[in-house]
Amino acid sequence: MNTPYPTASVDPLRLTRAEIHLSALSTNLTAIRTQVGPAKVMAIVKANAYGHGLVPTAIHLAQCGVDAFGVAFLEEGIALRQAGIQQPILVFGGIGPQQVPLFLQHQLSLTAPSVEKLLLIDQAAASLGVTARVHLKIDTGMERIGVHWYLAEKLLTASLNLRHTVVEGIYSHFANSDSADLSHARQQLERFQEVLAFYPKHSLPTPTRHIANSGAILQLPEAHLDLVRPGILLYGVYPSPDCARSFSVTPALTLKSHVVYFKVVKAGNPVSYGSTWTPTVDTRVVTIPIGYGDGYFRALSNRAPVLIRGQRHALIGRVCMDQIMVDLGPDGTAYNGDEVVLLGQQDSTSISAEELADLANTIAYEILTNLNTRIPRVYLG
Repeated sequence: MNTPYPTASVDPLRLTRAEIHLSALSTNLTAIRTQVGPAKVMAIVKANAYGHGLVPTAIHLAQCGVDAFGVAFLEEGIALRQAGIQQPILVFGGIGPQQVPLFLQHQLSLTAPSVEKLLLIDQAAASLGVTARVHLKIDTGMERIGVHWYLAEKLLTASLNLRHTVVEGIYSHFANSDSADLSHARQQLERFQEVLAFYPKHSLPTPTRHIANSGAILQLPEAHLDLVRPGILLYGVYPSPDCARSFSVTPALTLKSHVVYFKVVKAGNPVSYGSTWTPTVDTRVVTIPIGYGDGYFRALSNRAPVLIRGQRHALIGRVCMDQIMVDLGPDGTAYNGDEVVLLGQQDSTSISAEELADLANTIAYEILTNLNTRIPRVYLG
């Protein structure tokens, strides 16, 4: 039977896919630029671009003229360079001594969180006959990596005596900028400003200053400084339920699959592992080819909705590694091949990453980044 949701464009190799709407990325970038100007924008594309696909997402944002990219690890930066990305790329994570030559070979900017690491970078650059580029990392209250703000002057002073290293930037990171209570975030910003006072105090030019992540972009305009670092906001998702939505963004990812099996389950017959759900009346059930092996949370068992033919239906029983079952009710209708939306919009109904995060007792970041590479990405627009 014909269905209002065509399946002709479905990849026959995999009936589940993540559709990435490039126009949404463009729109979100424009909205962020409008909010933070004249500050520049560093697009954060770590963790496979928050599940959206590292290289295709970065290529699109590069074409949109984004000023720089931020990643977590060396291999992400190398992948961007190998894809032809020319913009500056800052790697946030800590570095091992053996990694430094690769940073320099691929013209990646390094995070320098201590005097020891800064000197290590400068020595490596000297031995290779190149110039390293670094951003000094100041810990203002995250307690992750970076020199404590009250000890930062030693790092800043050491950075003035380098012969083979250019200090491009200096940065910190908020721990609570997406909270309703911004007192800790404002304390961090004050500590960062105290560190930055070193430069005018010594009549020195100040490197590019940055601290604002998605929450600060939305809630702390005084923290925008020279450059902002949107992560989840760039992908159309707000960083927390408590964060002010001071401007609109559009989700860029839709997770889709298709019905592969239909059955009537008799009253009293339990569904899936552990027999955690049992119908009280005969009900119609469909099977969908996605599971926790794809990064769809097992914690969504018996909780999550899906969209079929523009209607919400409940996921029943435990999420399996490769499949889930959905209850259509005694009179619901669906056919093999019908489109199923697990995250995103179908007709006028939608399921958000925030909703799934609440159901799984996690955060929207994890919902998106957990979608693994077994799910093909399709880029639209």
